[in-house]
This record gives sequence, C-alpha cells and structure tokens, in this order.
Amino acid sequence: MAWTPECWPTPSQLDVSAARIDFPILARTLPSGKPLVYLDNSATTQKPQQVIAAMSQYYENSNSNVHRAAHTLAAEATQSYEDAREKLRHWFSAQKSRVVFTSGTTEAINLVAHSWGRANLQRGDVVVLTEMEHHADIVPWQMLAEERGVELRWVPFDLETFELDMGAFDVAVEGASLVGVVHTSNVLGVRNPIEQMVKSAHSAGARILIDAAQAAPHDRLGFDELGADFLAVSAHKMGGPTAIGALMITEDAFTEMQPFMGGGDMIREVHFDHSTFQENEHRFEAGTPRIAEAIGWGAALDWLAQWDTDSIHSHSLSLARFVADEIRAIPGMRVFGRQAEGDGAVVSFLHDSIHANDLGMMLDAKGFAVRTGHHCAQPLLRRFDIAATNRASFWLYNNEQEAEDFVDAVKEICQRFA
Repeated sequence: MAWTPECWPTPSQLDVSAARIDFPILARTLPSGKPLVYLDNSATTQKPQQVIAAMSQYYENSNSNVHRAAHTLAAEATQSYEDAREKLRHWFSAQKSRVVFTSGTTEAINLVAHSWGRANLQRGDVVVLTEMEHHADIVPWQMLAEERGVELRWVPFDLETFELDMGAFDVAVEGASLVGVVHTSNVLGVRNPIEQMVKSAHSAGARILIDAAQAAPHDRLGFDELGADFLAVSAHKMGGPTAIGALMITEDAFTEMQPFMGGGDMIREVHFDHSTFQENEHRFEAGTPRIAEAIGWGAALDWLAQWDTDSIHSHSLSLARFVADEIRAIPGMRVFGRQAEGDGAVVSFLHDSIHANDLGMMLDAKGFAVRTGHHCAQPLLRRFDIAATNRASFWLYNNEQEAEDFVDAVKEICQRFA
C-alpha cells in the first residue's frame, strides 16, 4: 500500500525526554568512563531506533533490487523506495518539482555542476558564490571554471555582524547564470536572506542553488514556495542514515539538465549506436540505488513528523544561545556567530591561548563530542585569520543539563590551562 501524507500524525510540541529514549547511542559510556554528551550534530545527527530497525527489516525481509523485477521482494522494495521519495516531496513541499536521490548534499551540488552546468555554461558565463560556502559548493564550480572558463564571483560577509554583503550580492548577480548559496552556515550558524536572494537571482536571469544541509534538521523549507531552482539536502543531518541525500529541482531546470552518469535504470532504450534516457528522476539515478538508505530516510521522516519543527528549532537554538553567551564571557574566548532568530543551533569558538585540537581532546576526555577543525570551510575561516575552531552544535535530543555541563567543562579547562 503506497504511503500518503495522511499516514503522518498531527505534530506535537517537542518532548526532549521522550525523544531521547529512541536514540540508543545516547546511553553510551565512553572509554574515559564518562557518559556521552553528543554535540556534533552539524556534522551528523544520531539515528533513532526506528531508522535502524527499518533498514534492518528491509535487509531481513525484502532485500531486492528495485524497478527491475516482478517478484514480491522487488515489488516491496520498489514501493518502499518510491514511498521515501514521496515522503521527501511532502516534507519539503516539492509537489511541483523533481526529487532526485543522491549520496548526499555534496553529490547533489556536483550533479548540478555536471548535469546543468556542463549543459548550460560556457566561457565567460558567471557563477556567483559566497564566502560562507562549504567546500562542496566551491570545489565543483572551481573544477567547472577551469574546464569551461567560467567566471566565479564571490560575495563577502561582514566580520562583525556575520551577515552577507547584500549590496555586493546585487552587483555580483548582474549578468550571472547561476547563484550558489548556503542557506545556513555550518560554521557561523547564520541563516542567509534566501528569499531575497532567490528574487534577486531570478530578476537577473540567473538560476539559484541552495545548500540546505544545515537548514533541513530544523526547517521544513517549502521548496515550491521558496522558488529556488535547486535545493540540496542530506539525510544524515536530520536523523537519517549516511550515504543518501537529495536534490530538488524545478521542472524548468530539470529540462535543462543532461545525464552525466550512464548505466542501468536511467535508460529507456539502448542500441549499439545510441541510447535514450528516462524522463523522470531515474534519469539521474544510474545503477542500483541506495535502497536501504532511502528506506531509512523515510523512517526518519516518519519519526520527525511526530514533532513540531518550530519547537525543535526553538529548543535547539535556546541551548546554543545559552552556551554562546556563557562562552563569550570566558576571558580569551571568541565566538563566531550571532545565534539570531532563524539561525542554526551552532556555536563556533576559539580560545586565544588553547589550541582548538587540544581543547577538543580535553572535552572528549570529559565525555563531550564536539567538532574541531576548519569544518570544510577554509576560505571562511581565513577571513578571520584563523585555521580552526571548536564547534558545538545542538539538536532535538540535547537538553539543558548537557548544555550547563558543557559550559562548566569549558570553563574548567580554560581556568586550568589558559
């Protein structure tokens, strides 16, 4: 029986204690003897038991390839796989658009660069990017620029307010063919004025690609209403499995794309002298797809559907604000970000006399899992003349006690070693 939106319940306010029960890893004790406090959610979120069970159930009961056979297992696998696509279409309000499965946000952006960029960009064409971009929205365009002679224009951000220079954006977008912009920065947590950027890009005649990897865990987005041409997301940052993501594409942009990977499932007919291709999303899903991962992502959406998304965001951001305010008060500490309404629940910080890696290791010894490094955003960090930060990021299963304990741990380390 095919999935329908009526299968999802009316969402309720987030209950953190109830949500935590579904995450077995949160009960883990680390080798240090300390209980795990997981604060690396911007890198990847933990998975509820329901996701783990759904993937295991597929392998135990319905393991088969999809789209290619008439037997029962193939029918079950195909239904579950395509149900996952429909859940995504509904979750992101992309009913008028295409939803293509990828390995994640990185492959989704590369798909745009290869399948749309190579088909539409020539020497002298312009792609506009921002200085906030993740490497995944920089390197593919650099490769295309080197191959095709495409010009890359960069939109700066203010080092004090952490906001994009929208005046510079309005200048850069003139004559551009494509804009690539991160919805929410994985380092700063800043939510960019996406709606304004979409309008400006289209007014200038440019397509626009949104990297929504950091936004998806706390924002339903609404792709059709947003009006962007492409939107890239990853499952593993919203309670789903690794190795799967999606690219949402408007019908107009979809017709401008050419396949870049050939093989089974993306074809209609193959002859010795030519081939014809599928007209639906399978056109960009060559080979055996990520079936178990799609099913797991569908289960993650089923699980998330019980909670009100606004309450998830409000809860996570309140923890980030508390931690950021407390850390800012520590002598020698600098916080990169603002934690404004709508921003991601991210706190990037750096002490002026404790190396980020040392601080990260000392926090790990106390049970706190935080990110340390450049966060795949080296150009952004170079704007601040730094090479790394520590980053604590929060999601729906983190609670106030964890935030308070984390602050106490950071203060204790700084008092001892600064």
